Amino acid sequence: MSCKNMINKNLFIYVCLAVSFFSCRSLPNPEDSFPIFLPSNILDYRGTPSSPGDRSSLAFSDQGAWFAYGFPSAEEKTLGFSGPFLMTQGQGEWSSKALSHLELIHEGTQEKLDLDDFASSQTSYNSHLKQVFENEKLKIEQNLFFNSSHSAIITTKITNLSSEVVTLQPDWHGTAFSTGLQITKEENTISLKTDRSTAKGIIQVFERDIKNVITSDSSYSISLKDIKLEVDETTTLTLAHTFIFPEYNAVLEQQELELSAKNPQRQLQKRIEEKTRQLSTLNNNLDTNWRDITYKDLVAKTVLTLQNNTRIPAGELKHAGIFPSYHYKWFLGFWAWDSWKHAVAVSHYNTVLAKSQIKAMYDFQLDNGFIVDCIYRDTTIERHNYRNTKPPLSGWAVWKVYTQDGDVDFLKEMYPKIVKQHNWWYNFRDFDKDSLCEYGSTDGTLVAAKWESGMDNAVRFDQSEMVKSSQTVFSLNQESVDLNAYLYAEKIYLVKIAEVIAEKEDAKVYRAEAEDLKIKIQKQFYDEKSGWFYDTSISGDRFIDVMGCEGWTPLWANVATDKQAEAVKNNMINPNFFNTKVPFQTLSASHPSFNPDRGYWRGPIWLDQAYFGVVGLHNYGYHEEAYKATYKLIHNAEGVLDKGTSIRENYQPISGKGLESENFSWSAGHYLLLLLNE
Repeated sequence: MSCKNMINKNLFIYVCLAVSFFSCRSLPNPEDSFPIFLPSNILDYRGTPSSPGDRSSLAFSDQGAWFAYGFPSAEEKTLGFSGPFLMTQGQGEWSSKALSHLELIHEGTQEKLDLDDFASSQTSYNSHLKQVFENEKLKIEQNLFFNSSHSAIITTKITNLSSEVVTLQPDWHGTAFSTGLQITKEENTISLKTDRSTAKGIIQVFERDIKNVITSDSSYSISLKDIKLEVDETTTLTLAHTFIFPEYNAVLEQQELELSAKNPQRQLQKRIEEKTRQLSTLNNNLDTNWRDITYKDLVAKTVLTLQNNTRIPAGELKHAGIFPSYHYKWFLGFWAWDSWKHAVAVSHYNTVLAKSQIKAMYDFQLDNGFIVDCIYRDTTIERHNYRNTKPPLSGWAVWKVYTQDGDVDFLKEMYPKIVKQHNWWYNFRDFDKDSLCEYGSTDGTLVAAKWESGMDNAVRFDQSEMVKSSQTVFSLNQESVDLNAYLYAEKIYLVKIAEVIAEKEDAKVYRAEAEDLKIKIQKQFYDEKSGWFYDTSISGDRFIDVMGCEGWTPLWANVATDKQAEAVKNNMINPNFFNTKVPFQTLSASHPSFNPDRGYWRGPIWLDQAYFGVVGLHNYGYHEEAYKATYKLIHNAEGVLDKGTSIRENYQPISGKGLESENFSWSAGHYLLLLLNE
């Protein structure tokens, strides 16, 4: 697909610069008026992007915004922030090294303030980014925070520390990367245009104290009138970027932004208080084994990872949700089983977002009950994937969200949709109609059928073939133990939901079905000789002899007998099989195809499956083993406890090295759930 087609055709961009001047006596800096109890520098946002597609550094966002920022690299001292990184441009692109940075010019000269003469620091919080420059004459402090889902505010506080009056002339500058973004002046505004779409942008200056405005095709400068600082006096400049979609009210957003710009410190304080409450709630609910400050920093990292990946509704996405990782260019959408996992984790501090994440996927449910695999804001960039679905975990997610806030109306809304989705499996993925299902695909391809399992290249599918039961119904020629364990668990959750919403007859039906399925799973998929659950042939008379993480899914679902669970537990804690440095990887270390380095689902640790294993052990009373495994998952996976290091998509089980995408949401979500022991 050409770059020309990889841009949203409906995005309106308003970059608003509000410049105000306040005395330090009338408007104190928020960090002088109240303490910040938030952990700092949990993730490392340093790094000036060298090009639009540069993926070498991370970006901070909040409130579900589709744009994000970073700190300039240490060698590029800049009064400004990197970016913004626009997740509406192709697969995500940096718009600029720093679209708005400030230069201060000494009175009566063209001499710019040399930031190399200043000591500097950069500090990030879950609430905002902060950088400080200070020498014996001046202290300059910049804060960036998200005022809303559409607007970010940057404040620059300048304090005269010298014994003399200081006069400075501020200039805001910005230069866009050469990606078709053009900057032009239109009367009192500056317009951003792109030759790759109909996207429209505006830079609007609110404050009248403007000296001059200059633009070129890809840059602008706004010179403000001189500011005079008496000894010990402070002035604050306030600048705002707004990126807003056409389905939102730009006029209302502008009005709210103008109000916030009058007292941005108050707005920053609100954001800090919001994040403090959020983390305090989680820390108060941590399992007693994980209440050390070390783990509280990890809580902040998990929440920040999810925060950076959260997006408000836009384009074809009708509800808010969470990307797997904004940092990887192919992950700018919502996936089905990712969504169920995100929702369970997020429900512990934001049930509104958790419900929205679930509804985002159900917005695309077909009449026959099918849930699409993944969905995107702009299908000119990437199409929704209807080739396959993902494992049935939405009943689990809905019930877990309900247990957090008791919203019966949410259960009533979701129940019939879950039922349709549940029945779809038996109508379209049960080749021999024995009430045991298979993974498959809507287009009949083997690759999509593997994707449907969520374990794309798992060794258990190496010899798989497709079977066809109708013109549009295709299955793998094996019945999968994890799929049927998930379906068993979903029947149990449907029973729970039905009882709450007074669907008593439904509850009886699903309870009976669950009992029948439990017996089938215990008999067909369990091998007494090896003490493990395996996929089987469709006929059920042959094991797919691959010892993988799907073998402990029956423990997570509470479908194994006590004897079976004990045998599975013994294999899980065997260092020759799954009890590696980072335990509970996707394939036994003893298997000839074990590939721990970059095998994807052929050996590395995936936190969702490791989490299912830990919960499975807890379910059967093996708490000591579960806690030991959790400790190793946290302490032995590279960088998980280190400040500045992001949470990875998966990990090498022998060395602990982080693999694949950074800032991976379900890894973060499952680490949070492990700490909560939920």
